[in-house]
Amino acid sequence: MYIIVFIIILAILVLIHELGHFLAAKKNGIRVEEFGFGFPPRVWGFKKGETLYSINLLPIGGFVKLFGEEYHEVGSGSKKKVDQKLMKRAFINKTPAQKAFVIVAGVLGNFILAWILISYLFTQGVPTPTDKVLVEKTTKNSPAELVNLQPGDQLTRITVGAKMFQLRSTEDLTYYSRKFAGKRVIFTIKSQGKEKNLMIIPRLSPPAGEGPLGLLITSYEDKKYSWYQAPFYGLIHSFTITKTIVIELGKTAFNFFTMKKAQVDVAGPIGIAQYTGQAIKFGQNAVLELMALLSLNLAVINILPFPALDGGRLMFILYEWVTKRRINKNVERYVNMVGMGTLLFLAAAITIHDIIKLIK
Repeated sequence: MYIIVFIIILAILVLIHELGHFLAAKKNGIRVEEFGFGFPPRVWGFKKGETLYSINLLPIGGFVKLFGEEYHEVGSGSKKKVDQKLMKRAFINKTPAQKAFVIVAGVLGNFILAWILISYLFTQGVPTPTDKVLVEKTTKNSPAELVNLQPGDQLTRITVGAKMFQLRSTEDLTYYSRKFAGKRVIFTIKSQGKEKNLMIIPRLSPPAGEGPLGLLITSYEDKKYSWYQAPFYGLIHSFTITKTIVIELGKTAFNFFTMKKAQVDVAGPIGIAQYTGQAIKFGQNAVLELMALLSLNLAVINILPFPALDGGRLMFILYEWVTKRRINKNVERYVNMVGMGTLLFLAAAITIHDIIKLIK
């Protein structure tokens, strides 16, 4: 089941990314020769207008093939006669600004998808820090379950004899429940807007991992945003997550080059598929949250100034923009080949790492 969900998520992320390139190319009058999901060999396809829409055997990405995408395809030294109207629609003959927009559009598509998903999740409720002590869950046959404490109930204070203690944090509850274990304690509870007192005797010797009350508590509560607030806060949160991804990628790269152990785990398709399985257990919103995070990761990775990635191609365009000269077509081709080879090697290494973790 989770494999199918993972493939669907991957397909959506890839299609949105390539759709960004596709729409930007069409907007700027560039001829799109093929819109492909997966990498060749081709399994199936159909042609509509001037564009071939294809499904390919290797479902690890996608591509949009633009006419004149590289200089060697329709270079000035070509002996072939090419229709001048068609030449105007070649990618290489567009302005640097137009080409940059087409390249960045895929990254923008992934960012917008994440923004939409996060905005939706904000309408469903976002865990927000609070100074309240809230019940998240009770364990079976525990003192908390016996007095029927429910998820969402707020514990405000406890009374022991003539002394009263306010509960302002989860640490307060943990401290007092241990301090007064074995004694009759009156807990003041707010439940569904009403306040009530419950007598509980915290256990002196609770089962391992349960605590005196048998209670899982939290200092977070769900805060829901209206449909018109959610996009604003969703955009801020999307930028915040993107910033975090950039920082962590920078740390990972630094640790790699200095031979230090990475502080964050890097996962490939197999690892992400496992995370998908875990998210499914928590429900639809967890899956959507994972999709948003993956979409932002894909956006950041693609914009990195590395050959064969969108960011690497953007560097060539910026070079042309600044120098007013086209880069040597052979240099461009070989640099992209080396970049693609390096990316495939890293993908294989990460996949092997995921397999070893799975076996262990």
